[in-house]
Amino acid sequence: MKIAIGCDHGGIELKLEIVKHLEERGFEIVDFGIKEYKSVNYPEIALPLAKAVANKECERGILVCGTGIGMSMAANKVKGIRAAVCSDHFSAKYTRLHNDANILCLGGRVIGPGVANEMVDLFIDTEYEGGRHATRVQMITDIENGNM
Repeated sequence: MKIAIGCDHGGIELKLEIVKHLEERGFEIVDFGIKEYKSVNYPEIALPLAKAVANKECERGILVCGTGIGMSMAANKVKGIRAAVCSDHFSAKYTRLHNDANILCLGGRVIGPGVANEMVDLFIDTEYEGGRHATRVQMITDIENGNM
């Protein structure tokens, strides 16, 4: 699986830990930056990463900023993206299972690397359940396409 990852200055330390963890698991990583500490505007990272996920160049994405909120707001502006900010295991699992989220947003100033890596594993390893949830996910797509 090819996974896109990116961060701003508020998430670089956590991103580096997640990259290491994912590489140890054998995933191919596409790093959208930043790679060294410098101040950056998070939409500049979220946009190209979200486009890569929406275009299926990468199967899933992970974005990290101070809280995860800014990254999710920017990523969710891209058609086909369902980015979810998560701070706990249950949310990381169920955003995949029920919402078919394709980008996980994390807060580098909110959670530590141990919890983050466990959440990343849940996000990556959990498959979308479909079924009764498919109607709701389709409704999100309909809103996005101006059909509701």
